[in-house]
Amino acid sequence: MSEPRRNGQELCPICHKPADPRYRPFCSKRCADVDLGRWFSGSYAIPAETDEVSDADADADGNDTPEKNLPWG
Repeated sequence: MSEPRRNGQELCPICHKPADPRYRPFCSKRCADVDLGRWFSGSYAIPAETDEVSDADADADGNDTPEKNLPWG
């Protein structure tokens, strides 16, 4: 994914000001912290593919039933 550019200069993905090499790809520590806060709050998420496991497959290996994994179960 390419970053936005103005006149060949990379722009901050948060405020769209010219990026500073010290905080690349951001323009400042503030914008870098805003981005980090968005990750921590769950505003950003990486899509994940879930594997659908049928009941027959889950029972076949015996490890998918929580009771079977307990030391007393």
